[in-house]
Amino acid sequence: MSTRSVENPIPKDEPIASATRPGRRKGTVLRAQSGFFWVQTEEGIVECRLRGKLKRERLGTDIAVIGDEVEISLVAPGEGAIEAVLPRRSKLARRAAGNRGAYKEDVLVANVDQVLLVFACAAPAFTPRMLDRYLVICEHSELEAVIVASKVDLVGDEAARALFAPYERIGYPVIYASVRTGQGLPEVRERLAGKLSVVTGKSGVGKSSLLNAVQPGLNLATGAVSSSLNKGRHTTTVAELIPVAGPAGGFVADTPGIREIGIWQLPPEDLDWCFRELRPFLGGCYFAGCTHVHEPDCAVRAAVNAGQVSPERYESYVRLRMGEG
Repeated sequence: MSTRSVENPIPKDEPIASATRPGRRKGTVLRAQSGFFWVQTEEGIVECRLRGKLKRERLGTDIAVIGDEVEISLVAPGEGAIEAVLPRRSKLARRAAGNRGAYKEDVLVANVDQVLLVFACAAPAFTPRMLDRYLVICEHSELEAVIVASKVDLVGDEAARALFAPYERIGYPVIYASVRTGQGLPEVRERLAGKLSVVTGKSGVGKSSLLNAVQPGLNLATGAVSSSLNKGRHTTTVAELIPVAGPAGGFVADTPGIREIGIWQLPPEDLDWCFRELRPFLGGCYFAGCTHVHEPDCAVRAAVNAGQVSPERYESYVRLRMGEG
């Protein structure tokens, strides 16, 4: 049986800071690069560095990342110092190598509201096992996952819905979209409004075309925010939030690290919980610590045989459990 419970699946971050103190301003980290952080406040964008005390306080994870709500103090016009980082309500993270063979948490985006997973119906062919991997990552991070089935015009609506019907049946929202016909674009635009979203998908699925159709330039890391903030002196990889146009606002996270998240970061004993359709049967197996692969009297395998769990999704689970990807 998994060590994770459905009621309390993931421990939350401990609070890092208290309420805003006099003389400080609250803001959101829009961009992070080479130890510099660009923070959006009510008065405008301020380029900040971390206070030394923060670097000493929190060594097991990233201190501040894009999406973090922070408190800053001004040290010069347009320049400031991050004094405190407020508790994160959610995060998209992976495990990264630390010093002396240890591991640390690599937080890519903080305070994420949702992840839009863009998968093409054709050209390239739909890859359900890759989608299953992404969904596992979202479940493990307790993030809402929205599936965007792109290029519907290449196969037709009926065929597209047949491809993604297994995911709708287990409760994942699916938006059927086509840049060519405009289908689904209003739904994508509505989903992005007022939220901090991560939009990801492998090369060729039409993610850039989709985002450009929803809002021109939204997919570009060198868009309006980059142009106004980049002073040409920092050269490492950039992570930033791109603003969503419209009265509701919102942001789309752009970070190369999202493309590098691997299933290897997930403890095997937590994998079964990340397949949401397996949860009603967890704990019903005869053997404690059942892997649901080969043990007798397994409640999960019985559910598969009874048609209560999709054989294709179960096969994805087995492959991931056995380390086959």
